[in-house]
Amino acid sequence: MNLYLALVDDAGLFPPTSLHMSEALARHQRDLERASQVLTHRFLCPASRLDGLRREEEAPPRRIGLIVDTPDIPPFDDLPVDSVELRADALDQLPGGGLPAGVRLFVEVPAGKYVADVPEGAALKVRCGGLTADAFPSVEHLAAFIRFCAEHDLQFKATAGLHHAVRHFDPTLGVDRHGFLNLLLAVCEAVDQRDPAPVLRTTDVGHLVRLARAVSEETAKRARALLVSYGSCSTGAPLDDLRALGLIEENA
Repeated sequence: MNLYLALVDDAGLFPPTSLHMSEALARHQRDLERASQVLTHRFLCPASRLDGLRREEEAPPRRIGLIVDTPDIPPFDDLPVDSVELRADALDQLPGGGLPAGVRLFVEVPAGKYVADVPEGAALKVRCGGLTADAFPSVEHLAAFIRFCAEHDLQFKATAGLHHAVRHFDPTLGVDRHGFLNLLLAVCEAVDQRDPAPVLRTTDVGHLVRLARAVSEETAKRARALLVSYGSCSTGAPLDDLRALGLIEENA
């Protein structure tokens, strides 16, 4: 089903995995060879590490998502960058002429607040977790964000915290982690004009699997037109979870 097609960006350089550049590129190459359709095969790279990427002997990834973590956006014309992600408070870093043709802009906004004046054609990005409990948005805030995007036909990406398919409690941080399957099905609910909050909140694995199997192709298409992808520091865990739940085939 198209619901899981090109869903997961490779965020191996980011916490908590925080791979060394050579390790991240080697894993990315292995993923390319395995050709899973669930992965976007887009390598997310902080702007501050572009020079390190260039120094690697391995060929660069075929697609790079540039995550702006520097005071200025560095030149990237020599690399296959297809998207740039930056926080809403850093929009003044954008060049006057905008980004090069073919490079998509994603503007990160807090789940509980929305930016009305993002550049025309830009999409949004929402953070679903982090290294501390306060980095995880509430179900209500995340649901409101999803509804906002659905109502205004605004595409978005998600990042951080979505380590497993199903919502679960993290005793180390003392917080409930959002599940990427919960998020995906919440978007399906929103595009069908239903409240996404109950699906975001549930920890009932069987219920989520039944919902996932009942999603129509039309709903899946509209949901994935809204949710572009999400970044995961592990490219294996999402595949393992979807296989364990029986939602994808072994070789997907």
